[in-house]
Amino acid sequence: MSTTLFKNAKLIDPEAGTVTSGAVVVRNGKIADVLTQNTDLDEDTLAPVNFDRVIDCNRKHLAPGIVDIGVKVCEPGERHKESFGSAGLAAAAGGVTTMVTRPDTDPVIDNPEALEFVIRRAREAAPVNVLPMAALTKGRAGREMTEIGFLLDAGAVAFTDCDHVVGDTKVFGRALTYARSLGALVLGHPQDPGLSAGAAATSGKFASLRGLSGVSPMAERMGLDRDIAMIEMTGAKYHADQITAARALPPLERAKQNGFDITAGTSIHHLTLNALDVADYRTFFKIKPPLRDEEDRLAIAQAVASGLIDVISSMHTPQDEESKRLPFEAAASGAVALETLLPAAMRLFHSDHITLPQLWRAMSLNPAKRLGLDCGRLAPGAPADLVLFDPHAPFVMDRATLHSKSRNTPFDGARMQGKVLATYVAGKSVYQKQ
Repeated sequence: MSTTLFKNAKLIDPEAGTVTSGAVVVRNGKIADVLTQNTDLDEDTLAPVNFDRVIDCNRKHLAPGIVDIGVKVCEPGERHKESFGSAGLAAAAGGVTTMVTRPDTDPVIDNPEALEFVIRRAREAAPVNVLPMAALTKGRAGREMTEIGFLLDAGAVAFTDCDHVVGDTKVFGRALTYARSLGALVLGHPQDPGLSAGAAATSGKFASLRGLSGVSPMAERMGLDRDIAMIEMTGAKYHADQITAARALPPLERAKQNGFDITAGTSIHHLTLNALDVADYRTFFKIKPPLRDEEDRLAIAQAVASGLIDVISSMHTPQDEESKRLPFEAAASGAVALETLLPAAMRLFHSDHITLPQLWRAMSLNPAKRLGLDCGRLAPGAPADLVLFDPHAPFVMDRATLHSKSRNTPFDGARMQGKVLATYVAGKSVYQKQ
């Protein structure tokens, strides 16, 4: 039996909501014990002779590894944008120990054979855990639901058509009913497809001055209202992938108060950037939904802090240079974020919007709980998926240093704080800062 001691650490416990000095004992890939100043933290217990390996954390922060829902890996079909190997390295360097991948590939992951290919490739190439989602409808076309039962058996952890909203409510209702009968989780993209079609920015004075086609935040509110009605009708398990507008928060709160099985997420870009960052048509800031006004950003940050929004994700979407070096409206949407998720989240911590335990509740504990995983916790019996980081270490982001094949990050050249020092999956090191 291999035993490792992580000593002299500041432990972030998202379940207890605390940051305490202490140590973690790992045995055979799982957390065996968590020692704090309030328990058995003494010299005899921590004697090096009692352990096969001792890692001195030097008073840096040790937390559960990040569970990132909504990562796009471009295998099969567009491996030049991102592979499981490059995404896995980027995840490890960003403190992400579990990637939950999207099915919006080419071809779409909508059958067991494609899903099995993804699982096999991930197992061969990625140093972190990879859990695939499958499409809700065939080809993400919104006309015929996929074989949800077979896909569950093949290893799908959830079902989503990503940003292709299922417009036919009869098809959507049937898929939700069938998913409920199997206990499957469905992810929705709350947008009214008619209003949001072709939009490049959030409507308002800024979009008008730039001559950009805009979409009202009400499109998100209307999409969420519809999905909540469908959940009420079917009783399905539902997760809204991105809530980005303040107007969508009241119906989300009512749905939770009514006892519906609903959770919601948001992206790190919508928490740390706003519509004005687009400036003079900077296409690396073009994402979907588009960046919102500052009032919306602050409201979403408060909703994460209060727990109304459950999950923060990277929404990692690689795009090659040719897709981004185009006029703003023609450029592809999306940004890479596996490596920038943690340092960007530190902006919220340093600005006193969200505490470290609240951040890790949203980045690790809640996504793990929603997917029925044992990780995301600092507790005996949990997998030893850990990240060691310094929240105060300053640096200037240089996209040339990113591990992703595509480097379309809006944070290029930005001054940031928060460096990942090491990442561990099942107690084994998968990243060490040089």
